Amino acid sequence: MNAPAARRRLIVAITGATGAIYGVRLLETLRRVPGVETHLLVSSAGWLNIQHELELDKSTVHALADVVHNVRDVGASIASGSFSTEGMIVAPCSMRTLASIAHGLSDNLITRAADVVLKERRRLVLLVRETPLNLAHLRNMTTVTEMGGVIFPPLPAFYQKPASIDEMVDHTVARVIDLFQIASPAAAAWEGMRGEAD
Repeated sequence: MNAPAARRRLIVAITGATGAIYGVRLLETLRRVPGVETHLLVSSAGWLNIQHELELDKSTVHALADVVHNVRDVGASIASGSFSTEGMIVAPCSMRTLASIAHGLSDNLITRAADVVLKERRRLVLLVRETPLNLAHLRNMTTVTEMGGVIFPPLPAFYQKPASIDEMVDHTVARVIDLFQIASPAAAAWEGMRGEAD
């Protein structure tokens, strides 16, 4: 008798930048992918944005994840490198969270989990949301990149000719999931332009 295949664990954090839809849509999409176990973290400011932008309550968002962690629980499983994961996505990622990760503060479970992902050489993807960017933001992004993280501003791709905000969000989410070599139900590969460029 064969042992059941291990589930692929992925940490999803939602912080206090605009764009809570990205984190929620990630959870919704990953629920439809067999063999993926999601671990959710939401900061206090993240909850404010979820309520303001999406009008969702905590129980609705919690139901989208397999495991929910309190951001103050620095003794949680995901705070240790011995707990195997595919990595972590912070969507959206506030400039405060970016700065804390860049400087290794580990001041809550979100930044501690990100620190663990980096030290274990796993994939960390930050959907940073701010504009315009000041020099501190740019330097923190450079620092995280040098540490092995991926800076992924959630910019819309117009070459897909999206007909709605949902389509733009889905395209970004599919590209993020693809970074973990997980097949997304919403993925649509670019097939090149048709016609002449001249």
